[in-house]
Amino acid sequence: MTRGFKKGAKGTPPVIDPYLPGNGNFGYRVSRYELDVEYKVNINRLAGTATITAVTLASLRTFSLDLSDALAVSKVSVNGRRPANFSRSRNKLDVTLATPLAAGAALSVTVRYSGTPKPIRSLWGDVGFEELTSGALVAGQPNGAASWFPCDDHPSSKASYRIAISCENPYYALANGKLESRKTRAAMTTWTYEQPEPTSTYLVTLQIGQYEHHRLTKQPVAMNAVRPQRLHAEFNHDFGRQPQMMKLFVKLFGPYPLSNGYTVVVTDDDLEIPLEAQGISIFGANHCDGKRGAERLIAHEMAHQWFGNSVTARRWRDIWLHEGFACYAEWLWSEESGGRTADELARHYHHRLRHSPQNLLLSDPGPRDMFDDRVYKRGALVLHALRGAIGDQNFFTLLQDWTTRHRHGTAVTDDFTGLAANYADESLRPLWQAWLYSTDVPDL
Repeated sequence: MTRGFKKGAKGTPPVIDPYLPGNGNFGYRVSRYELDVEYKVNINRLAGTATITAVTLASLRTFSLDLSDALAVSKVSVNGRRPANFSRSRNKLDVTLATPLAAGAALSVTVRYSGTPKPIRSLWGDVGFEELTSGALVAGQPNGAASWFPCDDHPSSKASYRIAISCENPYYALANGKLESRKTRAAMTTWTYEQPEPTSTYLVTLQIGQYEHHRLTKQPVAMNAVRPQRLHAEFNHDFGRQPQMMKLFVKLFGPYPLSNGYTVVVTDDDLEIPLEAQGISIFGANHCDGKRGAERLIAHEMAHQWFGNSVTARRWRDIWLHEGFACYAEWLWSEESGGRTADELARHYHHRLRHSPQNLLLSDPGPRDMFDDRVYKRGALVLHALRGAIGDQNFFTLLQDWTTRHRHGTAVTDDFTGLAANYADESLRPLWQAWLYSTDVPDL
C-alpha cells in the first residue's frame, strides 16, 4: 500500500506530510541502507557512500532522495548504471533514469557524497548532524537524517541498516545496532554496526567522541554505557536504577523490542534536551550531575524504545503516540521507585494544563506545537483517563497488545482508539472526543 499524500499547488511537488512538506519521496519503498562514512573530527569533513536497496511502487522515470544541500554529490548509480541525469535543489537529490523501471522492480541506488556537515534549519531549531567540542552527534528528530546521508526521510519509511564509520583513533564511534567489527589501520579505525530491525531515518544516529564503553548488565536486557571517563562516578549513581526501570517497562509494555539491547550515551558537552534513537538514548554531561536529577528523563527516553521507536507514528500529527506514552512511563516509574504516584502526577499536571492556554488539539497540534510540553502532558493524561475508564488489567493488556501488533511498524491515532474499544465495556467515544478532538482540558 502506498502512502497517502496531498496534491501540491501547480508546479510544486505533492506533499506526504504537511507537518514537514519538504520531506519524504514518492515512487519507491526502501528496505535497506548500507552506509560507509569517514569523518575527520578536527576539520568537520564527512565523506560517504550510501547504497540504498528499494523496490519501485509504480513505473519510475524520476525519483528523489532527501539530502542536505551542504553535502555535494560526486557520483550516482542506479542498478549499476549511470542515470541520465542527477541534480540538487531544496535539500533533495533528484535522479532521472535513462529508461523507466516498471512497478515492482528492484532498485539499488549508490550515492557518493562529501562535504562539511551541518544541522538542518527547521521550525524547531537546528536538527541533525552537530559538532561537539571534541566529536560529533546526530540528533535526527524530526528531519535531520538528510544532514548526513541520502534517504527517504519520513517516519513511515522504515528499513534495516549497516553503518560503517571511520574516524581518527582517539575517538569512539557509535551507531545503531550490534558492533560487528572494529578495524584499525594506521591512524583510522572503522566501526561497523548492523541494525536488523526496521528503523525510521530520524532514529538513526552517529555518536563520535573520546568515550569509554562499559557493559552494565545482561538482565533483564543487555545494557551498555558510552561516556567520558570523567563522568564514571556520576553516571553510576544517576543511571544506576536503569535495570529496575527496564524490568518494570518489560512487565508493563511487553518484551524489549530490539535484539541488541540498550545503550546510553553521555556526551562530554551539555545538551539542552536528551533524545532517543533506535536502541540508544543520548544525554548531555549536564544530565549526569551525581544527584539523579535527570531520572525522569532517563525513564522517558527508555520508554521511547517501545513507543516511538518500535511503534512509530505514521504521520507527525500523531506524535502524542510517542510523547504521551513516554511521559506516562515517567509517572509509572515515579510510582514504582517511591516517588509521587501516577495519579498524583496526573492531578498535578492536569491543574497546570487547566491554567495554560487551551488552544492545542492533541490529535493535530500543528507543526509549530508538535513538541509543545502540552502534547506530552495531555497525551499522558489521555492514558491516565483511559486507565481509569477500563481498569488496570485491561489498560496494561491493551498496551502490550499495542506494542505487539505494531512492533517495528507504524500506526495512527485511529489504530489506538480502535484497539482500545476491544478492552472497554462502554463506548470510549466521549473520552476521545474530550481529550483528543477538543481543545478545552476536560475534567480528570
